[in-house]
Amino acid sequence: MTSFALIGAAGYVAPRHMKAIQAIGGDLKVAYDPNDSVGIIDSHFPDAHFFTEFERFDRHIDKLRRRGEKVDYVSVCSPNHLHDAHCRFALRSGADAICEKPLVLNPWNIDGLAEIERETGRRISTILQLRLHPAIVALRSKYAQSGIRHQVELSYIASRGRWYHTSWKGEDAKSGGVATNIGVHLFDMLSFVFGAAKRSEAHLREPERAAGFLECERADVSWFLSVDRNDLPEKAKGARTAFRSITVDGEEIEFSDGFADLHTRSYQEIMAGRGFGLDEVRSSIGVVSAFRSDPLKRGGAVHPSAQKRIGT
Repeated sequence: MTSFALIGAAGYVAPRHMKAIQAIGGDLKVAYDPNDSVGIIDSHFPDAHFFTEFERFDRHIDKLRRRGEKVDYVSVCSPNHLHDAHCRFALRSGADAICEKPLVLNPWNIDGLAEIERETGRRISTILQLRLHPAIVALRSKYAQSGIRHQVELSYIASRGRWYHTSWKGEDAKSGGVATNIGVHLFDMLSFVFGAAKRSEAHLREPERAAGFLECERADVSWFLSVDRNDLPEKAKGARTAFRSITVDGEEIEFSDGFADLHTRSYQEIMAGRGFGLDEVRSSIGVVSAFRSDPLKRGGAVHPSAQKRIGT
C-alpha cells in the first residue's frame, strides 16, 4: 500500500488530498499542521498520527524511515511561501512530493528544486487540475491546431469572506497576492490551451482583485480575477460562490462546475507516472512572479470588468 504524509492538514484544500489518497487506496500515516482543527482526518484516516510541531513531525518521518517504513509521498498543502521548503523536506526524507499550486512563488526557485531532484533521485509533482477538466481538455483539442490567433477573455471570481485578508492568503509575501493564489492554475490552463506566455501586462492590482493582459503563442488574453462576491455576475449571485468563464472569439465556455474529483484524478495520474513536474509550471510561475512587480500599463486589451475599476 502506498503511504503518505500530509503537511497542512488544517488547510482549505487538505480534505481534497485526503479524499484522493483514500480513493487511490493509499494510507495517510502522519499529518502535520500548527493548527489543530483537523477533525476531518477522522472521516478518512482516523489512525493517522498528527503533530502540531514540525520538529516532532520530522522526527516521526525519520523514525519511520529508519525502521524501513518510510512514507512514499509527502502531500504539501501548506501556505504558498512554504511550499519550496516543504518539497525540499520531502525529497530529503526519501519521499516524492505532491504539491498544491503554486509550487513556488518565483521561477528561480524551480531551479533549486530541480537540483534537489537530481541529488535525491526523487520527484516533485504539482496539482494542475484544470489540465484534467473535461471542458478545458475539449477546449485544447478545439484550438490547439486552429491556425489562427484568438481573442480571449477570462474571468474567475472566487468569493471569499473577511477572514481571507486576515489569514496568510491576504499577505502578498506569503500568498503572492490574488493573481498568484487563485490565478496561477488559470495561467497554466491558458498556456496549456493556447501555448506558452510570451508577454504580459499588469492592469489592476488590488487586495481583492487583479487584472491584466497575456500574450500567448496562439491567443491574446484579457483576464480578471476577484475574491469579492460583489464581482459575481448576476446569473451567478446567490446560487454559487465561484464563477469561472472563458470567452474565445465571442463564444463563452463556463467551467464553474466539474471540479469535485479533479484532485483524485490528479493523484491517479501521478501514481501512473503521468504527473506534472517542474517544467510544466515554469510558464505560469513566471507570469505571476512578473505580475507582482510589473508597472501598471494598458497596451493590450483591458478586461471589461477591469475597465470599471481603472476608468478606461
